[in-house]
Amino acid sequence: MNNPKQALSTNELLILSSEVRKWEKSLPLAYLMLLAGHMGLHRFYLRRPASGTIQLVLFLLTTLCYFGFYIVSDEDYAPYSDNYGVWVAFLILTLLFGLALGIWVIVDVCLLPGMVKKWNAVLEQMVVDQIVSFRGPSHPGTGSVKF
Repeated sequence: MNNPKQALSTNELLILSSEVRKWEKSLPLAYLMLLAGHMGLHRFYLRRPASGTIQLVLFLLTTLCYFGFYIVSDEDYAPYSDNYGVWVAFLILTLLFGLALGIWVIVDVCLLPGMVKKWNAVLEQMVVDQIVSFRGPSHPGTGSVKF
């Protein structure tokens, strides 16, 4: 059987639709989470906590390095003073972490539709499997007849 949904009754299809609607993920909401802060919220939303945590840490590192760079830059520094090395270090770290995060966000813009679609497909399959497992042995289509 290619499509297990074809074997479902009308009532089972209604249950499927209701359950999937409750738990499905929204692509516009995922994009909003992605563009609103680049903190990995969209990955937590799509139940990808490992990559969401990495993205959040990368965002925090970028932010901390930026503020460190700002604080060191605010002081009067001479090109050959002790603060110059710290200034360059904060600048390089800010650019590296920011560039990595920026590239990751651009990649996620492209990957997000597939991630949402995959989540919703897996969810639908899980619900179909649960519906089929709750059927009794006398259900039409199971092959057994109860007298």
